[in-house]
Amino acid sequence: MIILAAVIVIGKGDWLIAGYNTASEQEKQQVNIKRLRMVIATIIVLAMLAIDIPFLIDQEDNVTAIVLSAAIVVTISVTGVIVANTWCKKK
Repeated sequence: MIILAAVIVIGKGDWLIAGYNTASEQEKQQVNIKRLRMVIATIIVLAMLAIDIPFLIDQEDNVTAIVLSAAIVVTISVTGVIVANTWCKKK
């Protein structure tokens, strides 16, 4: 996942960004791609860390830790979508 985030940050993985990949050229011009790359890479890394929480605290069989981890991933994803749709737009 860290390698995937790095590929996106350096600009070689724009085709992996959902929505941007299928956008028209006019729509792509309205997006600050450098910011979008940073947001997507941050989402990937934070989600990866959140998924690893139960394993890092040695609670991989604990349902509460897994549910908490899933809730954190959802929060990161929703926040990331909001940031990507606001901060990453050109003014």
